[in-house]
Amino acid sequence: FVFILTYLHILRGLNYSYSYLPLSWISGLIIFLISIVTAFMGYVLPWGQMSFWGATVITNLLYFIPGLVSWICGGYLVSDPTLKRFFVLHFTFPFIALCIVFIHIFFLHLQGSTNPLGYDTALKIPFYPNLLSLDIKGFNNVLVLFLAQSLFGILPLSHPDNA
Repeated sequence: FVFILTYLHILRGLNYSYSYLPLSWISGLIIFLISIVTAFMGYVLPWGQMSFWGATVITNLLYFIPGLVSWICGGYLVSDPTLKRFFVLHFTFPFIALCIVFIHIFFLHLQGSTNPLGYDTALKIPFYPNLLSLDIKGFNNVLVLFLAQSLFGILPLSHPDNA
């Protein structure tokens, strides 16, 4: 659910040509990469056979950087020190991402927005109140869908083994 919203946010940024605003775009990409790494570490934490295999395959992709794997994994094998480091990083990265979210919003306000209406002008549309009201409306719509799913429709998402 989070990644669907992230992809929609990236598509919205592409639609409004925010990729031409390098500071806000790069900070958004850093947030996206941190969320991918956090999800991977959360995938490894249950430490089943498939997550062990996934951790081994993905950390093996990092072997081309000499000291990185021994620093991340605690050695050249995926083992208990790896799990402990992933556990700490899995719960630390969301706070780092939250700090970068504030930086992302600051850069967006600093650079202004592009012109999503398509008028041929050098003037930029102010962020307030136009785009802010659209963002609040979209956030409220997503919040209503999320709350409806989590409060009233939770059973279709449950797994039979966990019921």
